Amino acid sequence: QVQLVESGGGLVQAGNSRRLSCAVSGRTSSIEAMAWFRQAPGKEREFVGFINWRLGNTDYASSVRSRFTMSRDSAKNTMYLQMNSLKPEDTAVYYCAARDIGGIYSSSDHYNFWGQGTQVTVSS
Repeated sequence: QVQLVESGGGLVQAGNSRRLSCAVSGRTSSIEAMAWFRQAPGKEREFVGFINWRLGNTDYASSVRSRFTMSRDSAKNTMYLQMNSLKPEDTAVYYCAARDIGGIYSSSDHYNFWGQGTQVTVSS
């Protein structure tokens, strides 16, 4: 019912910035919340940030709160993740997620729509 496509990943030097995009299509009116998660090799999937699709309020993991910013453009059906002051430990596959059900916004188990992921590699 909802399709998500991430873009904007790539190789970036530590200290620089990168912006990821998530294009949303399908029955967007059913979306309650959207989020970014990331997964590094050998590690569990990690919550990055959340946005209320209707109101735009956000919350973030403490590890990225002062450096990352989420936003959405309803007219373009696109969600963004602005990443500043990138560190090598930010290297991961970044996934866009959405849900049309209630739940805990920081739990990946409570999202039922996922993008394919985009690789972000931060060199030291």
